[in-house]
Amino acid sequence: MLTRMSRLKSNIADWALSLLFGVAVFLFWWRSYPFALSYHEQFQLFLFGGDYLVERLGEPGGAARYLSEFLVQFYNNVLAGAAVIAVLLVLMQRLERGLMLNAQPSTLNPPRSTLHAQLFSFLLPLLIWYMMGDDKLLLAFPVAIIMVQALMLLCRPLAQRGVAACAVVLAIAVPVGYWLCGPVVLALAVLPVLTIRDNRMAQWLMALGVVGYVALCVWGSSLLVPYTVSQLFCGLGYYRFFEVMLLTMVLAVLLMMVLPVVARHVHTQNPGIYAGLATLMILLGWFLVPSNFDERTYELIEYDYLVRTQQWDAVIAKAEQKTPDLPMSVCATNLALAMKGQLTERAFDFYQRGSEGLLPKFERNYASILTTGEAYFQLGLVNMAQLFAFEAMEAIPNYNKSVRCVRRLAETNLINGEYDVARKYLKMLKKTMFYSKWAQRTEALLGNEPQIAAHPLYGKLRSMRIREDFLYSDRELDKICGQLVMANPDNTVAEQYLLMYPVLDRDVNRFMNYFQFVQQQRPTLSSRICLEMVTFAYASRQQQPPQGAVPERMLQQYNQFIQEYRTGGPLATFRTTAWYYLLKGQ
Repeated sequence: MLTRMSRLKSNIADWALSLLFGVAVFLFWWRSYPFALSYHEQFQLFLFGGDYLVERLGEPGGAARYLSEFLVQFYNNVLAGAAVIAVLLVLMQRLERGLMLNAQPSTLNPPRSTLHAQLFSFLLPLLIWYMMGDDKLLLAFPVAIIMVQALMLLCRPLAQRGVAACAVVLAIAVPVGYWLCGPVVLALAVLPVLTIRDNRMAQWLMALGVVGYVALCVWGSSLLVPYTVSQLFCGLGYYRFFEVMLLTMVLAVLLMMVLPVVARHVHTQNPGIYAGLATLMILLGWFLVPSNFDERTYELIEYDYLVRTQQWDAVIAKAEQKTPDLPMSVCATNLALAMKGQLTERAFDFYQRGSEGLLPKFERNYASILTTGEAYFQLGLVNMAQLFAFEAMEAIPNYNKSVRCVRRLAETNLINGEYDVARKYLKMLKKTMFYSKWAQRTEALLGNEPQIAAHPLYGKLRSMRIREDFLYSDRELDKICGQLVMANPDNTVAEQYLLMYPVLDRDVNRFMNYFQFVQQQRPTLSSRICLEMVTFAYASRQQQPPQGAVPERMLQQYNQFIQEYRTGGPLATFRTTAWYYLLKGQ
């Protein structure tokens, strides 16, 4: 009776630790990095259908890749995405614990012998959690590890019947596991060590045989699929870039192999050892895991997420907390200000990178140009937004399609009246889980001109388009913004960009020309930066602005600024003015 009660208490404590770990993982992703989930979700296009399944299963590791992409769909919802990662890491920990316990001699006292296995079993999921800080690591890698762990647990009872049985099991499990999970199946090399008793020569010969067998599988598969041996050896779908194998990936496979062996030979009854192990696991989770989440990288990912979800107030609030200084983050901040009608009022409240901070130069980068493409879309340059979406999708290193880009391509073709092309993209989205209803609603708009015209977004952007052909030049984006304003005077976003281009280029004369043009359409225009530029323009000509053109208080502030500037006085109070930017820079 006492033994049964002690086992029950041990099991409860055992599951409590796993549950506590899962809650910590869930809260970490939900509260600290929800935008990272959206980042991964947008760079794949999981389609329900036989063709997509056959395509994935037709490559080594395809089952792990297919299952991981199915799960990444749920990253579309932050709570569901965080729960997916938590469940996977807990499952990995439980499977590793099972492997460690199965490796132990049956003569040990179970309540005592399970505790160190339980604590050591957290090492592998903690390492994977740490590795997930690399935004290019894909979920297929931890999924493949879990599949191999399960395969080892299934094979072990059969393999422990003898050397011949172990050889037969490995002869079948290695190629099957390789095709399902990829090169992570190399971890099966530890199976002979765990199952063959009293024959060290057979253990090591068979373990080396597994290594060679996996290498043979990699070489053989290269003859069947259009990938190089090096790409297959690194694992398809493990990392966003092919032919990349991180040291931590190798370490994860080694941990999966070493921990059961350690559990077989190391036992202790010392409570102090258990307390030390528990403290070590907590410290690793608390300090090591966050260290791999690069602050600059995830700052840009968060900006892109906020732009994608059009949380303009949140973008501005984030910029107010920490001034953005990279082209992508500056572009996101300026777009948010323009969408709120504040760009010509508050632009110098934040760091500016010249006119490049409005619309950064085109770079064939799958991540950064999505934010720039969103700026083009909101300006009304639909064709440029379409180009950026297409180029971003084609630049994805692992040749995935992007659900975000496909949706944008459907929208731009709908706005341009290319209904057949839009229908092609919508047909793809109808095979997804989270975008199918949107695709069905949007498909109903195709060819329905009155409904498109009445649509709050598509109708607006269609009216904002430039209908005449023109030569695009990224060196004359201000003139293109001018064409947008002429085509639709209500395009306030383009109007703000038009005025800010000469300001950020420190071209006062060009600004005055643009300002006078805009004033003819909107005489009430009186934003702070524009008035400061008007004040500076007249002062540089040693003229007084027309009566009422500039508030008297601003003229006094400018005189004070010039006096401080000439005498070398403190200019901190003028740091957010156009005058400071023109004469001092940032």
